[in-house]
Amino acid sequence: MTEVIQTQGLSKSYADFDAVIDVSLRVEPNEIYGFLGPNGAGKTTTIMMLLGLEAPTRGTARILGSPAQARDFASRRNLGAVAERQVFYDDMTAREYLRFFGRLYQVESLEQRIDQLLEKVNLLPAADARARDLSRGMQQKLGFVRALLHDPELLILDEPVSALDPRGVVEIRELLLEEARRGKTVFISSHVLTEVEQLANRIGIMNRGHLVAEDTLDNIRRRLQPDACIRIELADAAMPFLALLSAQAYVSHATAEESRLAIQVASGDLQQTKAAISRLLFQNGGVIIDMQTDEMSLEEAFVTITDRNVTLILDD
Repeated sequence: MTEVIQTQGLSKSYADFDAVIDVSLRVEPNEIYGFLGPNGAGKTTTIMMLLGLEAPTRGTARILGSPAQARDFASRRNLGAVAERQVFYDDMTAREYLRFFGRLYQVESLEQRIDQLLEKVNLLPAADARARDLSRGMQQKLGFVRALLHDPELLILDEPVSALDPRGVVEIRELLLEEARRGKTVFISSHVLTEVEQLANRIGIMNRGHLVAEDTLDNIRRRLQPDACIRIELADAAMPFLALLSAQAYVSHATAEESRLAIQVASGDLQQTKAAISRLLFQNGGVIIDMQTDEMSLEEAFVTITDRNVTLILDD
C-alpha cells in the first residue's frame, strides 16, 4: 500500500451549495498530516466522507486500501477516529465505555490497556465517573483514548485539542508523537495552528471547498516567502564581517549595526545556510552570542493563503 488516505476529485454538494470541490489529497504511511482551513472551508465534510459517514456527490476516497464507504468491520479495524464533540452512553462510566469498545475490537489485556492509556492522559482518577458527567476537556481525552484503544494504524482526528487546557494539549501532543514513532499515521484537523506546526510532516489547506495547498511547511514558506532573514548577535562589532558575508553566494543582502548582523538568504535549506554562516564567522574570529531566523509561521502562511485565496497545488 502506498497511500494510507487517497482522494481523487472528491466533491460534496448540498442543494445549491458546493461544500467540497474536486479535492485530491494523499496521506503517506507514518506521517502526521495537518488538515487546515477557515470555518466553512469544507474540512469536516471531507472528514465525514473519509469516515464513510457522508457519501460523496462525485469522486472517490480510499482509506487503508479500502473504499471509504465500505461498511465491513475488517476495513475499519485499523482506523481510530475522534470527533470534535464526543457522544457517550448515559449510564456508562469512563471505564465501562472503554471496556465496551475494547470488547468490540477484541483488545487483548484490555484492563491493562485501559489503565495504561487513561494514565497517559491523566484520566485514571476519573475512570469510574460517568462519562457524561466529565468536563468537556476530560470527555475529549476519553474519546482520544477510545480511538487509541485497539492500536489502529490510522488516526483521523477532528479538533482533538479544542477543549483541552495547556497540560492536556501537551499530553495529546506527546501521545501523537509517540504513535508516529511507532509507525502510525495521523490525519489531524485543528484550529490550534501552533500545535499543527509542531506536529505535522505535511499540511493540506482547504479554502472555499478547494484544497489550495498541500506540502511541507518549509516548502509552503519558500513558495510564499522566497527569502528569510537570519539575525545574529556577536560578542564584538559586526561591521568587520559585513563585506565577508555579502560576498557569499547564498547571501542576497546583509546589514550590520553595532554587534548585530541581519543577513537575507534564500529560504532553502536554512539549517545548512546557518551552519555555513557559523563556520565562516568562527573561522574569522567572530563569536556568536545568539542566532535567530525570521521565518513565516504556519499562522502567517495560513492567513496569506486563505485571505488572498492563493493556490499552491501544482499539477503533476
